[in-house]
Amino acid sequence: MLTDIEIAQQCSMLPITKIAEEIGLTAEEIELYGKYKAKLTEDVWERLKDKKDGKLVLVTAINPTPAGEGKTTTTVGLGQAMKKIGKKAIIALREPSLGPVMGVKGGAAGGGYAQVVPMEDINLHFTGDMHAITTANNLLSAAIDNHIHQGNSLGIDLRQIVWKRALDMNDRALREVVVGLGGKVNGFPREDGFVITVASEIMAILCLSSDLMDLKERLGRIIIGYNYSGQPVTAKDLNVDGAMTLLLKDAIKPNLVQTLENTPCLMHGGPFANIAHGCNSIMATKLALKLGDYVITEAGFGADLGAEKFLDIKCRYAGLKPDAIVLVATIRALKYNGGLKKDQLKEEDLEALEKGFVNVEKHVENLRKFNVPVMVTINHFDTDSDKEVEYVRNQCLKLNVEVAFSQVFSKGGEGGRELAEKLVKLIDSTTSDFKPIYDEKLPIKEKIDVITREIYGGKGVVYTQAAEKSIKKIEEMGLDRLPICMAKTQYSLSDNPALLGRPQGFDITVREVRISAGAGFIVAITGEIMTMPGLPKVPAAERIDIDDSGKIVGLF
Repeated sequence: MLTDIEIAQQCSMLPITKIAEEIGLTAEEIELYGKYKAKLTEDVWERLKDKKDGKLVLVTAINPTPAGEGKTTTTVGLGQAMKKIGKKAIIALREPSLGPVMGVKGGAAGGGYAQVVPMEDINLHFTGDMHAITTANNLLSAAIDNHIHQGNSLGIDLRQIVWKRALDMNDRALREVVVGLGGKVNGFPREDGFVITVASEIMAILCLSSDLMDLKERLGRIIIGYNYSGQPVTAKDLNVDGAMTLLLKDAIKPNLVQTLENTPCLMHGGPFANIAHGCNSIMATKLALKLGDYVITEAGFGADLGAEKFLDIKCRYAGLKPDAIVLVATIRALKYNGGLKKDQLKEEDLEALEKGFVNVEKHVENLRKFNVPVMVTINHFDTDSDKEVEYVRNQCLKLNVEVAFSQVFSKGGEGGRELAEKLVKLIDSTTSDFKPIYDEKLPIKEKIDVITREIYGGKGVVYTQAAEKSIKKIEEMGLDRLPICMAKTQYSLSDNPALLGRPQGFDITVREVRISAGAGFIVAITGEIMTMPGLPKVPAAERIDIDDSGKIVGLF
């Protein structure tokens, strides 16, 4: 059996100029990054901004498990399947972060015969967007410490600096650091720390900006800390918003690549959904809607995280109205939610499947609250028994939700025909009346309470003293009328990763609240969630290698 990277290396890619031509782009509207990658220029939007949008489809999933759900694989395979049934579809995805690539995943561009290529480039440095974001982040950090060293005319309180440095790699040792050691010439010693690049506010800003000048304005609004009077100090106060924008002038342009079956894909931005808002860029999604009749996009992790943020944050700012939502699950993952261990998942177990199916039920219930048509797709494995398949079909029938079984991993677009056909039928027969689940003008605690009760199924919210203090500060600054970005474990509907299935009667603990004034949302950090992950005991990097001919191995 071929690995993902072996499949990707054997595929026949078309020149990216050909892919661009097929979706109506001119040579002047793309900037080539080699033979198989390109960026779209700002001219594309000017030409197409009055064109009617295509249909927008969000792909999300149940809570992730070690068994894997295949959300990105399904997204890519669905895009390929739409082409098989004669539809003009474009995929819109996030870019992978080097942290998970070298840490747990070993690759994040789909899998099997449903991948985005060139897979090696995408999973490594791609077109340099991650590095540009990291550099812009750290320019701001350098400017903060330099300003203090040069006399601190803004009166920045060293005890109230909230801006962190960034690195696109899992490195737990950098979560808490001290900078400025070594004497007077090296500045003033202070406590600092690092976040992973995909958790940086600059990543969120890039993905929520409508154009270059909107990006600059948002960067200027970043609050880096507070002065001795308790007033916020911004990136604009430090006069580096222009330089930061310059560093991102190319990163803001969406990237054009293709799938194994030459379906076009706009891959741009990559915020995590458990610690950030988990969606690709607004610019990429809106351009895709002008270029295709159907746009298949995804949001990170389970529907309680990525989908909720896509619907309550991204759609709110972009004015997007999704036409349908596809919820991805596997029978193996449902049995894991029902209590089976990872090494038991290949065995038929209807009792565990019944216990775990409640996770699907809750996510379907949640998504319907946004008034968007929903369907379920099961990423099908050979180990799924006929009885298990029949059980899932019957349960979906009871929920009055359409279900399709997908085999895009093993068969590519052909394995997604049922899914594509049922999706088109759903869109044609059911009108979306999308609306966010809460009013952003509500008080902060009320918004968090709505998400906790309506999405997670929790009983209430407990706030630490530090969180209470931060909420009061945000309210005093008049920045409380913004959407909420919940930082929460992806493994459970609750903030406890051990509570699988559909937990009930629990409280969410908010231990910290932060304002991302540039991005335009309030971050509520729950449980033990970290904005700088660590590497696992055996990192994927230990399996990744390159030989003397330049062939890469180990990226799945």
